[in-house]
Amino acid sequence: MNRYCFILDLKDDAALIAEYEAYHRAVWPEILQSIRESGIADMQIYRRHNRLMMIMDTDDAFSFVDKAKADASNEKVQQWEALMWKYQQSLPGMLPDEKWQLMNKIFQL
Repeated sequence: MNRYCFILDLKDDAALIAEYEAYHRAVWPEILQSIRESGIADMQIYRRHNRLMMIMDTDDAFSFVDKAKADASNEKVQQWEALMWKYQQSLPGMLPDEKWQLMNKIFQL
């Protein structure tokens, strides 16, 4: 099992943040299926103000390259990503279209 952590910001707008959270209380079944089929065993998203942190646990066969290819050819995933971009924004210092940023683990107990 592998664990990855990512960060991303939401647009700093209370109404948009509420909508984003509502979508995540009822994620489309096709999106959940895509996540599971890629080898992601567990995924959690946490929010503090407009900053998001995602924890992703994967099986040993998971591949970021394969996930990206599968997502690119999945119309529902593309629709979901376009919709979510309405609420999301790149982190400071990132390119305007860059989304979730992988974090480096610096400590483990």
